[in-house]
Amino acid sequence: MERSVRFLLRLSVVVMALALAACGSGMGDLEQYMAEVKQRQGGRIEPLPQIKPYETFDYRVENMRSPFDQDQSVAENTSTSGPAPIKNRNKEYLEQFPLDTLNMVGTLERSGNTYGLVQTSDGLVHRVLPGNYVGQNDGRVVSITESRIEIEELVSNGIGSFFKRGAGIGID
Repeated sequence: MERSVRFLLRLSVVVMALALAACGSGMGDLEQYMAEVKQRQGGRIEPLPQIKPYETFDYRVENMRSPFDQDQSVAENTSTSGPAPIKNRNKEYLEQFPLDTLNMVGTLERSGNTYGLVQTSDGLVHRVLPGNYVGQNDGRVVSITESRIEIEELVSNGIGSFFKRGAGIGID
């Protein structure tokens, strides 16, 4: 047993020595290529572009309106008589999910009502009726068909009022 272990040890030393010797040869073509590359002339580097100097602006309050005051033309065109979200309304569970993460998985008819079945990203299925709120833009369920839940969202126009936008959740 001890004799075979010694033999295997000697054999592995010989094989490793041969492997190392093989790695050292055959580098001539690489060295020749490196010498050719070093002999080539270098290319011309384009000069850096000129940087334009920064022009300062002296702001004089007496000549111009304050940048922090709302523009009067925008304020006059802003109307608060349009649609607006209900302020002190309790949020429904499905309002925490973006619409694109909700999937319609079917409908359910019960007691004369047609429910839309909506699956959230966590895998749970919830039922909705027209009038329920879903999504993060005050989306309200308008109608439910066998293949789609129609939603009307209230989206800010950026200057203080809102407009209605149609959206929907369909069966994938």
